[in-house]
Amino acid sequence: MLRGINLGKRQLKSAELKAVVEGMGFTEVKTILASGNVVFEAGDAKPETLERDLHTALEKATGLKSEAFVRSRAELATLVEANPFPEAARERPSFLVVSFHRDSVDKAAIDRLAQSYDGPERMVVVGRELFTDFPDGQGRSNLIPVLQKAKLSQANTGRNWNTVQKLLAALDS
Repeated sequence: MLRGINLGKRQLKSAELKAVVEGMGFTEVKTILASGNVVFEAGDAKPETLERDLHTALEKATGLKSEAFVRSRAELATLVEANPFPEAARERPSFLVVSFHRDSVDKAAIDRLAQSYDGPERMVVVGRELFTDFPDGQGRSNLIPVLQKAKLSQANTGRNWNTVQKLLAALDS
């Protein structure tokens, strides 16, 4: 998953992304939606190495700088099983967002923020990811600026539940 793709001037066609990943020597490359999602067979490559190499290859091929967040099929499947908001996943999957982080999220800080924040959103840390249920949508949420101001984590990229499910399905096809 690439951060910030096709937002503003950060444009990247799915065909370009696929070509970059294939050019790196990976197989079974599939792009999902037009927001920087790509799945591929990487053998035994380490996620940290893949993240660095994807970032470098993308910048070299397109001039675009974007952080990459790599998860294995097993990691995504475990994440789906651990979803703390199954009702949100069923009833409003586009409003349930998973923020993928490079390192662990400060769970205690998120818990403190959740206790002091009086909006309708709910947050739960699962592993190194942050699940956020936005019952009224992200566009109307006051939580996002609060999270940005709190600087609780390093760089991350978010995907709604529909996209998470599509990524897992693409890995299974």
